[in-house]
Amino acid sequence: MLFGIALGSNLGDRAENMRRGVELLMARVPGIRLNASAQVYETEPVDCAPGTQAFLNTVIEVAADCLPHELHAHLKAIEQALGRPEQRERNSPRTLDLDLLYADDLVSDDPVLTLPHPRMHLRRFVLEPLADIRPELILPGQKVSVAELLAGLE
Repeated sequence: MLFGIALGSNLGDRAENMRRGVELLMARVPGIRLNASAQVYETEPVDCAPGTQAFLNTVIEVAADCLPHELHAHLKAIEQALGRPEQRERNSPRTLDLDLLYADDLVSDDPVLTLPHPRMHLRRFVLEPLADIRPELILPGQKVSVAELLAGLE
C-alpha cells in the first residue's frame, strides 16, 4: 500500500527533527520502503498563536505492507518519542508533526483516522511538497490533481 505522510516541525532543530522522524519510521515499520521525498519548505504557521515560529514542512511517500491504522499508530509513537506530548492544544508548536495524508485510494471517516486527510486540499504547506512528488495524484473525493488543487489556492 502507498502512503503519503506530511512532516512538519517548528521547535528545536527543525530539520533534524524531521530527519529523525523519517529515520525512526524506517526503523520501526517492517518492510517499509521510501518511494519519494519532496524538498523541504519553510512556511508561516497556520491557525497558530501569534509569535509562533515558522515551520519546516515536507511530504514523503512510502510503501508498506501494513494497515493504515497500524502506520498511524507508528506515526503517533514517533511524535511522542521526539518530544510531542500526547495531550496538547490544537495547533500548538511541535517538535514533529506526522500526518497520514492518504493510503492508496482508501476512504475512512473513522474518528481516529480520517483518510484522505480532511484539510490537506486547503493547505499550501501540504500541497506544495506533495506536488513535488505526485503532481498528477487525484485524491479520493477530489476531481482535480494535486497540482491543480495547489494552483487553485490563493
